[in-house]
Amino acid sequence: MHSAAPFDALLLLSFGGPEGPDDVIPFLQNVTRGRGVPPERLAEAGAHYRLFGGVSPINGQNRELIAAVEKDFADAGVGLPVYWGNRNWQPYLGDTLRRMADDGVRRAAVLVTSAYASYSGCGQYHENLLAARAETGAEAPVLEKLRHYYNHPGFVEPLVDHTVAAFDDLPAEVRADARLVMTTHSIPVATAETAGPEGGAYVAQHRETARLVAEGVARVLGREHAWDLVYQSRSGPPHVPWLEPDVNDHLARLKADGVPAAVLVPIGFVSDHMEVVYDLDVQAAETAATLGLPVARAATTGADPRFAAAVRDLVLERAAALRGESPDRCALGALGPSHDVCPLGCCPDPRGRGAGLRGAALEAVPPLPS
Repeated sequence: MHSAAPFDALLLLSFGGPEGPDDVIPFLQNVTRGRGVPPERLAEAGAHYRLFGGVSPINGQNRELIAAVEKDFADAGVGLPVYWGNRNWQPYLGDTLRRMADDGVRRAAVLVTSAYASYSGCGQYHENLLAARAETGAEAPVLEKLRHYYNHPGFVEPLVDHTVAAFDDLPAEVRADARLVMTTHSIPVATAETAGPEGGAYVAQHRETARLVAEGVARVLGREHAWDLVYQSRSGPPHVPWLEPDVNDHLARLKADGVPAAVLVPIGFVSDHMEVVYDLDVQAAETAATLGLPVARAATTGADPRFAAAVRDLVLERAAALRGESPDRCALGALGPSHDVCPLGCCPDPRGRGAGLRGAALEAVPPLPS
């Protein structure tokens, strides 16, 4: 029996996504609220979802991950219930936190379905948690967001195996010289520069994961493959610099340079949600077909049992630290394990809102007074 004290629950916190055609525009309105996005732009984005029946894969995949974590907890004797809340769609975080309070949960670990440091992938979730606690009131549980897991073996090793498997989808004659194209969500350059306690963490962490995956693939296949880190899913105004190169532009450059094939590896995403299945499986695949460049796409980590075990590892590690112990903190590569509590000012809101609302404020507070 593994002790998870002082935790009495795990909260899975995610982005959310529509689960039917009628959900698409309301969901996109939630995502873009306060940004002045015109209705025609929402309709354009909504068309991507309608290619898939108006259903984003993310909610179904979160259900699969929760089931995998619950099974792992049960097998390991970790007696924690798992709750689920989203930022932008049902089940909404605020509703989940009220249910947790009604169930008597007093302190919960929080796993965010984003492995890396950035405002949208970390800082904004801290602010969502603080806001939900304030709305819930005096009975709201204390929430401890778990550390970044981009270099945890339970996240990296499934990516290695899925990348190796993707080579089988390429013609045999081009596999040995195929390029690994590691993809992640583009963000504004200014936001990337302030990610993490000292800035630059978003790119540095992705490059580390990319390196670890490439090294793992080389060990399995017995040959090295060159790799690049590229970006996808840009959504900002054209005058604002975002991280580049775009995956489609990069595929064109590979073709011009004589590279015979590529394997797309979406290291920036926990699961195969809409930005993977549309931006890679539709857009990038169409680009590659037009270029005459064979490509294959590796699966994300998803609900792999090793990732579920990594979630358990992160929960027990943090619980032990809160009990005053010194647990081993598992991490691959040169950067080591990430911090438990995000420093004040880490990953600031690029719009200047919510300054200082970070992990130190989130985890240190007792239940809010009435």
